[in-house]
Amino acid sequence: MLSYFSNPQRFDALAKWAIPVCGVGAALLFVIGIYYAFFASPPDYQQGETIRIMYVHVPAAYMASALYAGMAGASFIFFVWRHSLADAAAEVMAPIGAVFTLLALITGAVWGQPMWGTWWDWDARMTSVLVMFLVYLGYIALRSAIEDRALAARMSAILAMAGVINLVIVKFSVEWWSSLHQPASIIRADGPSIDGSQLAPLFLMMGAYSLLAAWLVFYRLRSRTRLQRIRAIVSRREREEDA
Repeated sequence: MLSYFSNPQRFDALAKWAIPVCGVGAALLFVIGIYYAFFASPPDYQQGETIRIMYVHVPAAYMASALYAGMAGASFIFFVWRHSLADAAAEVMAPIGAVFTLLALITGAVWGQPMWGTWWDWDARMTSVLVMFLVYLGYIALRSAIEDRALAARMSAILAMAGVINLVIVKFSVEWWSSLHQPASIIRADGPSIDGSQLAPLFLMMGAYSLLAAWLVFYRLRSRTRLQRIRAIVSRREREEDA
């Protein structure tokens, strides 16, 4: 499938369909999700109205990890099979994932202050998410610092793949070490521990975040592939003129 959509015309046709679908879907889910998250759902019996930060924080943290997994997977595909589309996908995911990670860090601090009495604590989950944010920034900086685009793609792919170790730590940190964070409350063997009145708006917001991320990735990737085509046309014309 990746080879099929490596063709610029085929990918452009896919993106032309996916961009409006993801955009409209994200907008609808945000409208519904925000209403239920901030107006229709009840306050928590322990956290009160503060629980509403969860509907922003948890989806942001989820997308931060999901986008990193996508970036690392695309980097692996590029590194092994040299698919240019995979490299382009990894490159466009990096800044999007960095923004979601920053949002997770900020909202986590806002949520943690009234719950834990501190804006920040160097526990395993917080520290590993901060490291993931720094890896995102390092990936972006590395691609910008190396002028040779082929070399930059290979080096940044190696960095992205190495960062998977930290992604695993982010996932299991609350189980491996003592942490202020609560353990998994959605994906559990015995089912979610969150009440349905809070779980439904949370899933709506996670869906909205997912479609927003997909819209951003498709939009930026389509713009990048079109820019590459323009560069190729300009380069070919320059060679023809020199000849």
